[in-house]
Amino acid sequence: MLNVGQLNDGFVLDHIKAGKAMQIYKFLELDKLDCQVAIIKNAHSNKMGKKDILKIEGCLDFVDLDAVGFVDPDITVSVIKNGEIVEKKSLSLPHEIKNVVKCQNPRCITSIEQQLDQIFILTNPETKTYRCKYCEEKYLRRD
Repeated sequence: MLNVGQLNDGFVLDHIKAGKAMQIYKFLELDKLDCQVAIIKNAHSNKMGKKDILKIEGCLDFVDLDAVGFVDPDITVSVIKNGEIVEKKSLSLPHEIKNVVKCQNPRCITSIEQQLDQIFILTNPETKTYRCKYCEEKYLRRD
């Protein structure tokens, strides 16, 4: 059995769908940070069968939890201080995401005004459909 060391201060992203850890790693731009990161892929899970886990040293301040919830809304975040879990957060699909995905409509104002934030609103939680705030172009999440 693989044994990954305990975090003293940091956070753990747990219950990531198997195979999505690297997507979240790239999405959070963890490669640009000077901190330790452990990526555990295809870990055994009684509930999920297989899951991925990210253990990240340092504070949670730089992580956009809404963006992480957009990528995988079933993730659990555990905040670690002095080697102990001090807080657990469950994520869900956020109502609004900013600068996570880009509007594909060439006539959208965001195509012309480059400095404008790309904002999408969750319009149908059942189908996980988001729409551009400006032009209402549909963005359908894929699991």
